Amino acid sequence: MLLGRISELKYLNNYYDREGSQILVVYGQKYIGKTALVREFIKDKPSYYYLAKACSEREHTYQWGMQLMRDGYEVDPFPTFHDIFARITRSSSGKKVIVVDEFQHIVRAGGQFMKELVAFVHSQWNRDEVMVILCSSSIGWIENSMITRIGDAAYELSGFLKIREMPFEDIVERFPNFRIEECVEAYAILGGFPGLWNQFDDRLTIQQNICRNILDPNSFLYEEGERMLTDQLREPGVYNTIMASIAAGSHKLNNLYLHTEFSRAKISVYLKNLIELELVEKVFSYDTAGKENVQKGIYRISHPFVDFYYTYMYPYLSDLQTISVGEFYNRYIMPDFRKYVTGYFKKVCRQHLTKLNSRNRLPIALDVVGEWIGKAGELDIIAQDEEGHTLIGLCNWEKPMAYEDYETLMGYAKKAKIHVDFVYMYTAFRFDERLNLEAKVKSNLKLVQISDLS
Repeated sequence: MLLGRISELKYLNNYYDREGSQILVVYGQKYIGKTALVREFIKDKPSYYYLAKACSEREHTYQWGMQLMRDGYEVDPFPTFHDIFARITRSSSGKKVIVVDEFQHIVRAGGQFMKELVAFVHSQWNRDEVMVILCSSSIGWIENSMITRIGDAAYELSGFLKIREMPFEDIVERFPNFRIEECVEAYAILGGFPGLWNQFDDRLTIQQNICRNILDPNSFLYEEGERMLTDQLREPGVYNTIMASIAAGSHKLNNLYLHTEFSRAKISVYLKNLIELELVEKVFSYDTAGKENVQKGIYRISHPFVDFYYTYMYPYLSDLQTISVGEFYNRYIMPDFRKYVTGYFKKVCRQHLTKLNSRNRLPIALDVVGEWIGKAGELDIIAQDEEGHTLIGLCNWEKPMAYEDYETLMGYAKKAKIHVDFVYMYTAFRFDERLNLEAKVKSNLKLVQISDLS
């Protein structure tokens, strides 16, 4: 069963139902679920799937030709791409779907693939229709280099579909045996990537999953955090240095400069590449009148599993080789794991607020939702409607929520120079008696338990 992705399937089916032939580009990060989506889409349609490898253009024709021979097609040992497409479409009646996964490998190898693909699609105007789906995990290449590389063939593309992370509510559905707290912890490690979810077992605790499925040198995920960089980027030494520095707390350009001693110009270029791959993000604080109290130029690792790797594994790889995974967990992960999860709990809470907004279950119709990062504190949630009414929120994962937290939150709002109309406070524990009484008196104060997130 494919979890979620209803709108994505609808998008693909809408194109399939149109008259004529199409070429679509479907892309997203590794483990985001592109292949599972396409597999679900083609399961009841005449289709053919080919996974491109990193090799020469001629080798691609040979490899694809050999695959066709194994599947019973008659082709030359080195067929042209046009011949390949023609053989596939003649094998069945009706509109045929051809999926070329990681197609960037073929395009990078030479210029014939896209030329022959476009020529073939044009030749089908009075024959059987075809829908070609070009898939890629190379986000940066698709969004910044592909159009230049394929030239005029770009005009023949019918559409683009970017596959994004799954929301928290889907990981809750995916792991029915996890408690809601465990789902938040799993989300903090695996993010919204279904391909990574497959490596966890909800019959085990989160600690057991980390030890068996991440820290164990024989596990699939053991080196995957670093591999997500090295598979796409040259100079891994430079990128490892920057990622490890961010994970260790160097969130500003000057801090990264002091830590790495790379030039600021060099760091900026490498950060740009990491941002294009959606592995790092530059955090923009919500724009308020309190500009003098806000932090600027904050960088974070945006991919949860990569963040986990560079926070808990990369600095201590020597110890992973010399002590047991259980001892490693107790020494390096357990002491501050709740603090680590806090950042992702905030993301879960913002998703919850956005979901309530989509269902018209908030006191105002939110137009923008973000965060405010001050020099002396943060507003985990700040949102406004089109008229400027403001909702702020606090997300507490580490300890029970007290009335003093409410007072502190209002103090940060004062530094941000905003008028607060509504307050939402989220906790993984409980609210103290005074805060509960305050919520009964003030209709604009809403207290949300973690159980409400499921």
